[in-house]
Amino acid sequence: MRLIKEKTHIDFLGPKRRKIALLLSLLFVIVSFASIATRGLNFGIDFTGGVLLEVGYSQAADLEGIRDNLAAAGFDDAQVLQFGEDTDVLVRLPPQGDAQPSEIRRQLQTVLESGGKTVDLRRVEFVSPQVGEELAEQGSLAMIFAMLMIFAYVMFRFQWKFAAGAVVALVHDVIVTVGFFSFFQLPFDLTVVAAVLAVIGYSLNDTVVAFDRIRENFFKLRGVSAEESMNTSINQMLARTLITGMTTLLVLVALLTLGGESIAPFSIALIVGIIVGTYSSVYTASATALLLGVDAQDLLEPVKDPSLIDDLP
Repeated sequence: MRLIKEKTHIDFLGPKRRKIALLLSLLFVIVSFASIATRGLNFGIDFTGGVLLEVGYSQAADLEGIRDNLAAAGFDDAQVLQFGEDTDVLVRLPPQGDAQPSEIRRQLQTVLESGGKTVDLRRVEFVSPQVGEELAEQGSLAMIFAMLMIFAYVMFRFQWKFAAGAVVALVHDVIVTVGFFSFFQLPFDLTVVAAVLAVIGYSLNDTVVAFDRIRENFFKLRGVSAEESMNTSINQMLARTLITGMTTLLVLVALLTLGGESIAPFSIALIVGIIVGTYSSVYTASATALLLGVDAQDLLEPVKDPSLIDDLP
């Protein structure tokens, strides 16, 4: 017992801290739901439909000047973003009504070439609102399917109480990440959906690694409560969790600062998701499994001969 106490430096899952963590998670989820319900999401043209142009200039582009020229030509609410080099520009426009794509393309090229600039229209895409609705539906179904498959995988590998903890943590991560975008009205497009799915994979990996150590300690540390065994496991994995999270965040911060405006929503979604996912793998997943009463007996194979029950650890 003394050995266990020496290894456990932080009481992550004590009754008081566990309760505070679960209440904090519940608060974040409620705020996220409230923001999504009242403010909605700032959907990009991937979901709302519109026009997307990838433009290359012969010299550094003046983003403010491009926005002013587009507004003067009647293209309101245009998003002009820089990506890659300072000569590369991404222009996003809302749906243009019944106007013909060829006419819109001609007008945009005229506006972008104003002032004698040399412009290379590398890519022009027209997305209808109907296609946007289909993409939103498919993105939602992808996340739901991922959750169901994760529940089945964790239940097969561990036990349903662990699976419930993992899925609760992942749902928590998704809701809080999407709620963050809703609260701050950041652009929400397909790259953000891809980032959220990546967060699900990252958080699941973190949770499964922690559950592996918990399962190992359930049998190694006999005579110890499930709470203390899980605390020991989390402390043993703490250095690995922090190092993995910090190195990943370092790369994402570099991507956010150096990748340009077009990649910013993707980077922000991953940064928020990894911070929330690291928190949830330590608290939400393990705390939920503990709340459901998980212990070493749940991981034992069913005993066919009742006379062998006395031999169980």
